[in-house]
Amino acid sequence: MTASERAHVLLDRVRALHDEWALVARGLGEDAVHAPSALPGWTRAHLLSHVARNADGLGNLLTWAKTGVETPMYDTATARDEGIEAGADRSAAVIVADVVDSGERFAELAASMPDEAWAGEARDRLGNRLTGEGVLLKRLSETSIHLVDLDSGYDFDRVSGLLGREFEVVVSGAIAWYGDGLPAVLLVAVDGDGTRHEWRMGTGDPAKVTGAPGDVLAWITGRSDGSTLDGEVPPLPHWL
Repeated sequence: MTASERAHVLLDRVRALHDEWALVARGLGEDAVHAPSALPGWTRAHLLSHVARNADGLGNLLTWAKTGVETPMYDTATARDEGIEAGADRSAAVIVADVVDSGERFAELAASMPDEAWAGEARDRLGNRLTGEGVLLKRLSETSIHLVDLDSGYDFDRVSGLLGREFEVVVSGAIAWYGDGLPAVLLVAVDGDGTRHEWRMGTGDPAKVTGAPGDVLAWITGRSDGSTLDGEVPPLPHWL
């Protein structure tokens, strides 16, 4: 599969996740939007504002990959956090419209990318290099993981089902995010039909850790201590 073909598969899945966000966000009233999310210190308004600004920031990276002109995710080092805080003070209706509209802008921009642009490079806000295809993977990870963090009826079992075959790339992306220093683990997710997905982490003789896809995704993204997994589950570094 070419980079362009792969990107279009990821874009279809991103659009499906955007649809889920639009559905759940439109069902939240004023009190629910400003109530706590599952992320410590953040209300749902903070999280919804983050997802909206993330769409715009990653859209900048698509533009960078497409044109070769440096277009950072955010204008300044503090712009991300400032945008989230300012966004959280808005009304529920404005926040929900922002989430939906920003997702649509991102998808439209991605759909306009010429085939060769998916191999173009950009750098994320931490300075990591990634391709246009990698930008789509980041958006898929953000919209799937944070859908659980919104604490509005989605758990990791449900989200892993929404990801379908792309569940594998989200877990792989989470593992890659940690960089060096991960414990040596053979991580195995087993679907309800018995299909196995495997990832190797760290170096040395690995411990085998097994579980359902949702439990694996929750653990590798720092949302679970791994108590629902089988095997000797080691602690993971702190998740950003």
